[in-house]
Amino acid sequence: MTRSFHAALAGAAAGCFALAAEAADLPRRAPPPPLPPLPVFTWTGFYAGVNAGYAFPTASGGFTDPTYGAVTGGGRSGGFAGGGQIGYNYQVTPGAGVVVGLETDIQGTAFAKADATYLGTAPYYSVRPALDYFGTVRARLGYAFDRVLVYGTGGLAYGGGSRSAYAGSYPYTLPSTDRTGYAAGGGVEYALTEKLSAKVEALYLHLGRGSVASTYYNASVPAYYGAGKQDSGFALVRAGLNYRF
Repeated sequence: MTRSFHAALAGAAAGCFALAAEAADLPRRAPPPPLPPLPVFTWTGFYAGVNAGYAFPTASGGFTDPTYGAVTGGGRSGGFAGGGQIGYNYQVTPGAGVVVGLETDIQGTAFAKADATYLGTAPYYSVRPALDYFGTVRARLGYAFDRVLVYGTGGLAYGGGSRSAYAGSYPYTLPSTDRTGYAAGGGVEYALTEKLSAKVEALYLHLGRGSVASTYYNASVPAYYGAGKQDSGFALVRAGLNYRF
């Protein structure tokens, strides 16, 4: 019985060694490759887009008559402004970090304008040019929290428009319809996708050229014409969409 037991143990040991040898001959399984890292969002790149908003002029629009003194009215009220923009951003550190950029835009306006006011029975007609369009060229500096960008902006502003219907009867040289000044403000932009972002922005634009304090009487037309104080500035609140290339 002892011999049979030893023989059984020897057979079992031999079987184990045989299985171990076969396992050693099998190819070893390599560990799975690591997962690729998720792409880090960056604001770097060119973009173009559209915007629309509302402007709130801050100038009173009054003028001064040498006989009657200050005459109010004839000012410009707020209105719609919309257009497009193009620009470039560079993000210093992807994910979260400082973003610098440059943007230019051009806007059409639909500002309402009052052409006349009265002092007694005498009509006073404004001959200031309308502001039919304006644009800016601005630097942008902000900080990105991944897909959220908070920024400040500032730079050159310009604009122009058409002359008043009463300008032809004005006997003196009128100011130019071109305007230049500055723009400053800030905003928040959010990346909806890798390519599309939405923004809300507030700007103050100053396009004043000083003032013409005198008014002049045109004897051939029973009315006074006054250039008055030019619109010195207005606030603009707008929303926009950008496509990032």
